[in-house]
Amino acid sequence: MKMKHAATFFAILAAALYAVNIPISKYLLEYVDATMMAGFLYLGAGVGMILYGLAGRAFGRDKKKERLTRKELPYTVWMVILDIAAPILLMFGIARTNSANVSLLNNFEIVATSLIAFVIFKEVISKKLWIAISLVTVASVILSFEGEGAFIFNEGSLFVLGACTCWGLENNCTKMISNKSSEEIVIIKGCFSGAGSILVALVLGENIPAAQWVLAVMLLGFVAYGLSINFYIMAQKDLGAAKTSAYYSIAPFLGVAFSMILLGERPAWQFYIAFIIMVISTVMMIKDSIQLQHTHEHAHTHTHEHSHGDLVHTHEHTHVHSHLHIHDQHTENHEHTHHKLENHNHLHTSQV
Repeated sequence: MKMKHAATFFAILAAALYAVNIPISKYLLEYVDATMMAGFLYLGAGVGMILYGLAGRAFGRDKKKERLTRKELPYTVWMVILDIAAPILLMFGIARTNSANVSLLNNFEIVATSLIAFVIFKEVISKKLWIAISLVTVASVILSFEGEGAFIFNEGSLFVLGACTCWGLENNCTKMISNKSSEEIVIIKGCFSGAGSILVALVLGENIPAAQWVLAVMLLGFVAYGLSINFYIMAQKDLGAAKTSAYYSIAPFLGVAFSMILLGERPAWQFYIAFIIMVISTVMMIKDSIQLQHTHEHAHTHTHEHSHGDLVHTHEHTHVHSHLHIHDQHTENHEHTHHKLENHNHLHTSQV
């Protein structure tokens, strides 16, 4: 359970770090073009995490971590491609609508992540999470329109929803490699996705900004993408893609607060209706993750012997019992792991 608590903290910390991204990006877009901005944000994340790792090793905090292998290459490639597309779409969205609106629309990433996790990766989604997903979708539709006296389609919202969809798929790709070094994953995300976005920006004819703006964007990228993604991946290891997104859903509300405080934004009335719906859906998701699901694990080990003719094998036998309580339902999982202690190792896992 301690690991679950730590993972929850990492997910919330990731959300808080990301929340500063949208309002500050809105300001910086006055000096940096959208695609170039996306590139330097991710490049800042990659370079920053390289320095972060070097600092950790210098102070003796380096831990041996499992590196990516060729087996994870397909997920890694898709992760990079989606991380080129998503921030570019987000920057176009920020440039075309107010940042409070963009912050709240970011909750649609939960919908995309959860549906993809359910359909493709077969993660379980509870009834309450389905209801919350529906509410987020309704609120996102409301936020896609703006204007006084009539609903006028907001082009910026469409770009943000596209970015969320890309990140939803990317979250699930990252989940498939989240048992590897989180620092290495972020460095690959940042450097390759950032370089790819900058290349796209140059092809589109955008100019490289002045040095001070490059540094400002890269610093923002390190905080809002580098450190945030690093903690997000660490959370995914124990929570899974769908539930990590549920905790991460506080980021849009923090982003709204920053937008109103830093930029003085005052959105139209439909924003506040969507805000209330988003709050309700977020509370439901957090309760679903924290209160309705309690996992208790215990283990014991014993040995027993098997006789095969004249040969006697001694086995170490480990039981891990996992009890999952959801309201009146009771599920018990048993994992049996056997280790032969003689000439060779034998591993058998059964789950009921």
